[in-house]
Amino acid sequence: MSLLDRLDDRAAWSRFYDYKCSLACPKQFTKELRFFIEEKKYLPVCETIQSGGEFALPEKAVISKMGSEKKRVVYTYPEAESTVLKLLTYLMLRRYDGLFQQGLFSFRPGRTAKDAVRYLLKEKDLFRLYAYKADIHDYFNSIPITELLPMLQEALSDDPKLYAFLKSLLTEERVSFRNGIVREKKGIMAGTPQSSFFANLFLADLDEHFTKQGVLYARYSDDIILFAPSEKKVREHAEYLHRHLDRYGLSINPEKECFYEPGEGFSFLGIYCSREKIDIAPATVKKLKQKMKRKRDALMRWSKRNDISREKAAAAFIRVFNRKLLESPRDNELSWSNWFFPVINTTESLHEIDLYAQDCLRYLLSGRHTKARFNVKYETLKDLGYRSLVNAYYKGREMG
Repeated sequence: MSLLDRLDDRAAWSRFYDYKCSLACPKQFTKELRFFIEEKKYLPVCETIQSGGEFALPEKAVISKMGSEKKRVVYTYPEAESTVLKLLTYLMLRRYDGLFQQGLFSFRPGRTAKDAVRYLLKEKDLFRLYAYKADIHDYFNSIPITELLPMLQEALSDDPKLYAFLKSLLTEERVSFRNGIVREKKGIMAGTPQSSFFANLFLADLDEHFTKQGVLYARYSDDIILFAPSEKKVREHAEYLHRHLDRYGLSINPEKECFYEPGEGFSFLGIYCSREKIDIAPATVKKLKQKMKRKRDALMRWSKRNDISREKAAAAFIRVFNRKLLESPRDNELSWSNWFFPVINTTESLHEIDLYAQDCLRYLLSGRHTKARFNVKYETLKDLGYRSLVNAYYKGREMG
């Protein structure tokens, strides 16, 4: 049976719903998903797919990375179509999980960033090895569809109906953009549910190469780390990786490429690992503090320009970062607590972030960078909704 024939199966939807409820999804999302299932709002989309009708076009958006000057392109389908594609991806990732190697950790059943780190730390001589870390630039939107399709056809050889449908999505050049329709090459469309499967599949042969070579290797979508007993060998592996990506027109982000000496420790997926500790990577902490500073300054300008009270500006800062750090903004996006807390074994970085956030709030409430800002008491911050990362970490450990 084609997976497409299971998209109107109520039992499949029930299992999908139970799975989503087991994750750290926003309650509003699970409530809306339950309504979607109970009202059978998936049926019109399923009928379109089964009849070979024209599927809705994705909408393109260019968004800032959490208030920075950097932009990224994402795509979304209308709500009903997107929800059906989420179920389809859920089914695909389970039926075809056997295609992937042990070192792949992204978007796989029962695997998380925590598992990737633990997988690496199981190597008893880990900190005697050289390491190389790389990040593929704009991976999702740069994958060449002409190269992906033969891989996809082979992977889905048991389900030609599914392949034909996915091919139609990948080869559709039209997208909605700024109230119009444009044509473009869009890769596997970052932001769409099915892109996770494509991202895993496209570099499956790379994963297999390093597995067969006996290399300690881990990949999470576009983030890769590998280890070797000598500097010469680790650089040979890095060169192979570059050549492999070059074949497809992909490239490494030079700002995120790094070689590590034995015993130096390494960073992967925003996590720093050394013999002594596992913590949030310094670069990740720095980036978050920069975001906090930009948001603090923007809120201060907003407060002065619109004669808004300082308390409202501080409360807005708290809402933004509580959502980012301690809540799940969307059903497919992990908060910091979900991503980092299960992995780290120290609160050093959390304490540093807490102090910086409190300093930003005291500036917003006092309007001063001087020592006078310390007249703002911690209890005042808590009354506005501030939540300490260190306290949340220990509370999570007690509950878990």
